[in-house]
Amino acid sequence: MDWDVDHKKLVAAAAEEEISPPPAEEKKHATTPSNADGQGHHTTSSTAEEECEELTHEVESGNKSAEDSEEDKDEDDTRQHLNVVFIGHVDAGKSTIGGQILYLNNMVDERTIQKYEREAKEKNRESWYMAYIMDTNEEERAKGKTVEVGRAHFETEKSRFTILDAPGHKNYVPNMISGASQADVGVLVIAARRGEFETGFERGGQTREHAQLAKTLGVSKLLVVVNKMDDPSVQWSKERFDEIERKTIPFLKSCGYNVKRDVQFLPISGLLGLNMKEHVPTTVCDWWDGPCLFEALDAVELPERNPKGPFRMPLIDKFKDMGTVVMGKIESGSVHRGDTVTIMPNKAIVKVVTVYQDADEVDYAMPGENLRIRLSGVEEEDISPGFVLSSVRDPIPTVLEFDAQLQILELLDHKAIFTAGYKAVLHIHAIVEECEIVGLLHEINPKTKKPIRKKILFVKSGAVVVVRIQVNELICVEKFEDAPQLGRFTLRDEGKTVAIGKIVNFPKLAGTQH
Repeated sequence: MDWDVDHKKLVAAAAEEEISPPPAEEKKHATTPSNADGQGHHTTSSTAEEECEELTHEVESGNKSAEDSEEDKDEDDTRQHLNVVFIGHVDAGKSTIGGQILYLNNMVDERTIQKYEREAKEKNRESWYMAYIMDTNEEERAKGKTVEVGRAHFETEKSRFTILDAPGHKNYVPNMISGASQADVGVLVIAARRGEFETGFERGGQTREHAQLAKTLGVSKLLVVVNKMDDPSVQWSKERFDEIERKTIPFLKSCGYNVKRDVQFLPISGLLGLNMKEHVPTTVCDWWDGPCLFEALDAVELPERNPKGPFRMPLIDKFKDMGTVVMGKIESGSVHRGDTVTIMPNKAIVKVVTVYQDADEVDYAMPGENLRIRLSGVEEEDISPGFVLSSVRDPIPTVLEFDAQLQILELLDHKAIFTAGYKAVLHIHAIVEECEIVGLLHEINPKTKKPIRKKILFVKSGAVVVVRIQVNELICVEKFEDAPQLGRFTLRDEGKTVAIGKIVNFPKLAGTQH
């Protein structure tokens, strides 16, 4: 097993299944500068502090020449890097597709697959074995439901991809939001099996909510993968595929997708791996002449990124490993080994000791990369998800309140009026924070985009309104026009998404912004 998955899930899986973590983790340790000089492994008496000091010293002394760095840069940058999130209703087959992708790329060996087949059979769930590649802990395997956001990597000749396998169950939507906020491309998985598509798409189904959230979270390109085409109730039926496409398109348009430009439908079988790496054989499906999944992913154009902007990396996780290691995706700017950066909002000045991209140690990284960064100068317990690694000269704003333009979706039946005093849960990049609407500034005409009137007391479902939102703790955010990924958000109430919005202004009030 040679792929790199989320650290915590990996450790849990290793402990529970008594299997060793994959070589990627060994490689991670083997490639730290302190081991690369031929001195062998660290002695047991080495402390984390000493190791961090050694690493920092090596950074300062400059192990690699500038020429080597340039060569590595050329090698690293030949292919585009895209973050792909798999979203959709529970049991649509997201984890199975993720597992199949890794298997088709020879990143999982036959022996491991046979082991997973035996485990799935013991649980009377023969068709789940591919999902076990992505769902690594026992809770997920026992229930057949993804809980955390699984993470893995694969490559094609043209591109490098990070797979984010988001949970489909409505109880885990906050985790799905965390995954989608890191993604560039969404793969909306829809089950073609009779009854399953209808369940996921009806009111309250996760197909609808996930598509809406993905658009809100900045996933502008969407591949709609119609899965389980091999099911006996479907048998690669063109009529069924066309029916699903016909019913889904109006909803995607209402979410804000340009269906002709940004959405593509394609049929696959995740369990059998058909129409994924290679085109589905004509003996199985004689009507499909479009691309297979890998071709469709390769054809996605890279979103615009700003490598020269101020450094911004929202943190999604942290752990101890020879020091403090943080995880996240660079949204703006770049980071080099040896850089001095600040952690906002607590303004801690820290040094970048090591940068890991996938399983490999690198000298620097550009926007869009998912990284693990080892830091010196901060303790792991002083960092929380939602903190942002930031440029020292141009740190990210920290605020207690902000003005935002909201699109009210569908309010709860027993809270059908949206007014000052409304409380909800704010999701913005990796931040999850309780918030309160402290004022409705003005309503906006959805057609003309102009303010209707200045003073309003309340609005209902479907309205577009500019409001002032207040939080209890300082949060790191940007205006939408400055950094879309750090300025768009969702409001959820009692487990349901009630509004989507973008930050338009920071009121100049004492203590809310530095």
